[in-house]
Amino acid sequence: MKFFKRMQELDRRWIYIIIALAIVVPLMIPFDSDNLTTPSTENLYQMIDSFSGREDRAILMSFAHDASTMPELFPMEVAILRHCFERNIKVFTFSNSPLGAPIIDYAINTVKDEYPQIESGVHYCNFGYKPNMFAIVIGMGDNIATTMNVDAEGRKVETLPIMRGITNYTEMNLVVEFSGSVAGGTWIVYARPKFGLNVAVGVTAVMAADQYPYLQSGQLIGMLSGLKGAAEYEKLVDVFATNEQSFSSEKLSDPRIRDLIKITTQSVASFTQTEFTAFLNRYPQQKDLIEKYREEKDGIIQINWSQIPPQHTEQLGFFVMDELQRKANHIKYSFKTARVGMNAQSVAHIVMIVFIILGNLGYFVQKLSDKK
Repeated sequence: MKFFKRMQELDRRWIYIIIALAIVVPLMIPFDSDNLTTPSTENLYQMIDSFSGREDRAILMSFAHDASTMPELFPMEVAILRHCFERNIKVFTFSNSPLGAPIIDYAINTVKDEYPQIESGVHYCNFGYKPNMFAIVIGMGDNIATTMNVDAEGRKVETLPIMRGITNYTEMNLVVEFSGSVAGGTWIVYARPKFGLNVAVGVTAVMAADQYPYLQSGQLIGMLSGLKGAAEYEKLVDVFATNEQSFSSEKLSDPRIRDLIKITTQSVASFTQTEFTAFLNRYPQQKDLIEKYREEKDGIIQINWSQIPPQHTEQLGFFVMDELQRKANHIKYSFKTARVGMNAQSVAHIVMIVFIILGNLGYFVQKLSDKK
């Protein structure tokens, strides 16, 4: 009785402090967690992945938002770009708003730093800000190079290597529009019925309910909904794209995938003897230095890349270190922002639910006490 009475009299400032800590602590100290992927996310992933390695297929990403909705939408954009760069999928980007153009540059640079082999105009093309949305949507259905003319760097689009095999929506057969409000409407109304273009959206969580009728009718082939949708896509990229595997619903239910989706830093790369020999053969000049850090345990060769000093990481080079980190299932934190954010969101919601339950219990207990 005293406990519930104290809870009823608790200064609300303590509640605010506890909820603030519930948000900040998981952001500062990430922990491993998992989330179930939904069909709308899986369908989008599978369609994009089906374009892997094809010169005659590409996707278009439309950045139809400003900085105010970046916390939910930006992780989606980074995850899809990363998927495309991992799987050799041509990707085009543009914005019909001047406020969206800098976000495109920020997203590309965030991902491109980890992929030095990726080249502008070859693997991706940024059209930048283009006004007159209706003319663009209809024009690209006939000819992309003629409609867009020049990219964000001022180069003639028709001369870029990425345009080899790409003419119109027949090849650039998927657009993903990211928006904090109404998304995909122009593409659904004009491009889909006229040209058969596949359309998907990434939207803030509060706007997702408005998009479900389009999903149910098949006018949208997929949707990423808020931070949860971004976290789901990050997971699919970690499980399949970075391991060069095709999508499999069976693998998603395999308990062993937990080793592929850990948020905390993973530092030990494990090899069988055959894998390690092949690894050494790929980097003969660094062979002696790699051997220096090998350890063997139960027939498995291990290298803890986090214990390699900076001077030696430079000698080993980007590609050796990148392969070691991939074998360790280590993913940099800028590619985990949605999952880290979901951790904080989940903890905060649990704390709020606890306070609601305690508050209601306290209220009824107090009422019963007053009657007595």
